[in-house]
Amino acid sequence: MTIQRLDNIGVVVEDMAAVVAFFLDLGLELEGEAEVGGPDVDRLVALEGVRCDLTVVRTPDGHGRLELMKFHSPAATTAAEPNAQVNAFGFRRIMFAVEDIEGMLSRLRARGAELMGDLVKYENGYKLAYVRGPEGIIVALAEKLA
Repeated sequence: MTIQRLDNIGVVVEDMAAVVAFFLDLGLELEGEAEVGGPDVDRLVALEGVRCDLTVVRTPDGHGRLELMKFHSPAATTAAEPNAQVNAFGFRRIMFAVEDIEGMLSRLRARGAELMGDLVKYENGYKLAYVRGPEGIIVALAEKLA
C-alpha cells in the first residue's frame, strides 16, 4: 500500500470570513462549505458534541486543498501562540508558487497581511517572502525567476 496523494490540510480558525477572504485573495478558489457534526464526526475526531463550520479552498490546478474549520462546539483550544515564529513546533506555514510576488504582496497588505521579513532574491533563482495573515497564519510565497 502506498499513499495516493495529499488530499487536504486542516486549519482551525476563529474568523472564518477573514481567513477565507485571505486565501481567496491569494488566488485559491472556493470549493465548498458545510456544517459538520453528529455522532459519526464525534467518534471520528474523539470529541463530543462537535458542531463545526467547514470551508474548503483549493489551488487553481485543483491539486491542493485547505480545509478551514471553525468549531462552535466544543470550543477550539489554543495549542500555541497565534503569532508564534516560523520555528515553533507544529505546522507553521504553507508555501505557494506565484507569478507576480510584488503584486501578490501588495494585494495581501491591502487586506492587513504583514510581510514578516524581507522580500528576498534567493541564490537558486527565486524571490521568496513570508507573510503573516489573519489569525497568525504564515504563508510563504515563491516566484521562480526566468
